[in-house]
Amino acid sequence: QVHLVESGGGLVQPGGSLKISCVASGNIFSIWEVGWYRQAPGKQRELVALITTADSPEYASSVKGRFTISRDSAKNTVYLQMNVLKPEDTAVYYCNVDGRGSDGDFSSWGQGTQVTVSS
Repeated sequence: QVHLVESGGGLVQPGGSLKISCVASGNIFSIWEVGWYRQAPGKQRELVALITTADSPEYASSVKGRFTISRDSAKNTVYLQMNVLKPEDTAVYYCNVDGRGSDGDFSSWGQGTQVTVSS
């Protein structure tokens, strides 16, 4: 079973920066795709950023140019660097990892980390 733990969320002022992390643990053979999603109160969960084995990142239009997704395969860790944060970026951020482990293919979600952008 693959377990994901996000960290690094918090309160930041508009225009500020924050870097959140997601560590995957378990018997992981390979990771195909990692993504960051977010869910604001009263809204549906939405894709923020995605990176595949081709290491070609994709971003939601609302964060393009401000957010950067990256991964450290040796550490089974994915990061989301968020710059020029806006109040509308306030949400719970979740990471999702798709891959193959000792129990077969998996798609796991973390518990989420709260990001609040407010003055």
